[in-house]
Amino acid sequence: MAPSVAEIKATSDAVDLNQKKENGPSYPFYYPHFDVNEKFPPMEIFQFTDAGLRADPAKPHLLNANATVVNISPYLGTEITGLQISQLSSEGLDELALYAAERKVLIFRDQDFKDLGPQRQIEIAKHFGPLHLQPTAANIKGYPEFTVVYKDPSLDRLREHLGDESITRTSWHSDVSYEKQTPGTTFFWILDQPRPGEGGDTLFLSQVEAYKRLSPEFQKRLEGLWAVHSGVQHAEFSRKRGGPVRREPIEPVHPLVRVHPVTGEKALYVNPIFTRHIVGFKKEESEYLLKFLYDHMAKGADFQIRATYQPGTVVVWDNRITAHSGTADMDFSVRRHAVRLTPQAEVPIAA
Repeated sequence: MAPSVAEIKATSDAVDLNQKKENGPSYPFYYPHFDVNEKFPPMEIFQFTDAGLRADPAKPHLLNANATVVNISPYLGTEITGLQISQLSSEGLDELALYAAERKVLIFRDQDFKDLGPQRQIEIAKHFGPLHLQPTAANIKGYPEFTVVYKDPSLDRLREHLGDESITRTSWHSDVSYEKQTPGTTFFWILDQPRPGEGGDTLFLSQVEAYKRLSPEFQKRLEGLWAVHSGVQHAEFSRKRGGPVRREPIEPVHPLVRVHPVTGEKALYVNPIFTRHIVGFKKEESEYLLKFLYDHMAKGADFQIRATYQPGTVVVWDNRITAHSGTADMDFSVRRHAVRLTPQAEVPIAA
């Protein structure tokens, strides 16, 4: 079983996270770590109450007089400046959960979050739920709560996984939808990033709006259907390349249409990376319907945004009602280094 935060000696916060070596990452403490001997126990179901249910709808502790808010699109995405996530009170964090549910994707600029150190970063993220421990992706030595996204000229695991057989490297997904209790309010921040216009952005789409665009009769047909989500392929990929499988994969079933516990909005909940087939459908029927839904999501440019990064950017999104994709459009020689903390939420609620 992976050590809890309380069980790990808290030495890292005393370490200078900016001890950059020549031609190395700016934050070497967060360098990707793979330990094939690291093992996690099977995940158990836990009770979950969304922090957004405690929030004041007016959000006075979050959107105060100092905050500047600019919406990116009508359906999702808001850029926020003039406040620090690290300085929010418990009430402010509750309001952050509500705002993320309402706007789907929040982009905070000029944050000190990347310099807080792992203990404080974990403390903030745990306000939104128990932190997911990634079974195959890179983490940080001694801190399995972190998922590290990293590429440089010598290490590009995403390119390895996607391969060169497709004309696009776009890969729409909702993070670890193969878990019984899937992620909710998710934190992601950049440590090293290509210069503006040189790639490394993230695409997001609203699964709420994707559902709303369907006809009422089609919506009714989707409600009540369930699909299998699987982590088996990712586990097999990791094993084949000598990587870790810290917890054996499972294949839970989730509703095709789920309901957000705070806003009550309905959203599609399928993605081409982890969704395998629709329960009760024959193979051809399942493939036909899922392909339609994937095409609908991918072609919905009018309910998608492209999140860009600057030094100090933190993106907070609600993983239950969005899908996202890295762009993988960076030059081979460019370093990109990012970190994610992934609070888990409820077992998906069927529409």
